Amino acid sequence: MSYKIVIDSCGELTEEMKRSGHFETASLTMIVDDVHIVDDETFDQADFLKRVAASPNGPKSACPSPEIYRDMMDCEADHVYGVTLSAELSGSYNSAELGKNLVLEEHPGKKIYVFNSRSASIGETLIGLKIQECEEAGMEFEQVIKTVEEYISEQMTWFVLESLETLRKNGRLSLVKAVLATALKIKPVMVSTPEGAIEQLTQARGMNKALVKMVESIVEKTAAEKNKTIAISHCNCPDRAQLVKEALLEKLGDRNILIVDTAGISSMYANDGGIIVVV
Repeated sequence: MSYKIVIDSCGELTEEMKRSGHFETASLTMIVDDVHIVDDETFDQADFLKRVAASPNGPKSACPSPEIYRDMMDCEADHVYGVTLSAELSGSYNSAELGKNLVLEEHPGKKIYVFNSRSASIGETLIGLKIQECEEAGMEFEQVIKTVEEYISEQMTWFVLESLETLRKNGRLSLVKAVLATALKIKPVMVSTPEGAIEQLTQARGMNKALVKMVESIVEKTAAEKNKTIAISHCNCPDRAQLVKEALLEKLGDRNILIVDTAGISSMYANDGGIIVVV
C-alpha cells in the first residue's frame, strides 16, 4: 500500500525523511509585528530571532488553512496521515481535521487519519517516523493508527529555555517574574502533560544546572525503554544539544539519538538557545 504523511511545520523533517517521498510539510506562518514569515524552506532563523529580540511584542503564529490540508491529503496514496502540534497549543489539529473531512466529502472511502501529537517539534518528527515504520512493516491502516496512538500516549517532551522574554511578551509570564528570573539566572525546566499542555517541572539557577536536572528527569523516566529513539532539537545552540546527547548516552548507554535544528514554529517556542528533548 502507498502512504503519505503530512506534518505541520512545527515538526522538523530530517534530510532522510525529505528524500523518502512519503512526507510533506504543511507550513504555519509566524507574525512579528506586521511581518509575516512562512515556516518553509525560505525560513531564516537568524533573521527571525533578530526580529523577535528587537520587537516589544510577542511573536504570533497562524496555522495552515483547512484548504491547505485538503489539497495535501487529496492525493493518490492509499493511506494518508496527518501529524499536528498539540491541539492544546494550536488550531493546526482542528484545521487538519476540517481538511480531512473536506476530502472525505468527495471521496468517502478514502483512508485518512489525523494524529494530535500532544507534543511539538521533534515529538511530531518521531511520530512521523513511527508511522513510516508501521507502514513499512506492512501493517493495516487501523493497526497503524492503534500502534501510533499508543506510542503518542507514552511520549514525553522536555525543554529548557535560555530566555523567558517570549513568554513575557505573550502574556504567559508577568514582567516582575520575568525580570526576577532573569536577574537570578533562573531557568525553568518544562514538560508536556498527557493532554499536550505545558507545565513547569522544576527550575535551576543557570543553564547548565537546568540541563542537568532535565537529563536526570529523562533518565528517570526512560531508563527501561532501551529501544526508543531519543530526539533533540535546539534553537541556534548545536554545541549545547551535543552536550545533552553525550550526557544521555553516558547515563543510558547506547541509544539512537538524533539532533535537528529548530525550524520556524519551534524556534518561536524555544527561542534563542532553547533545547527540546522528546522520548
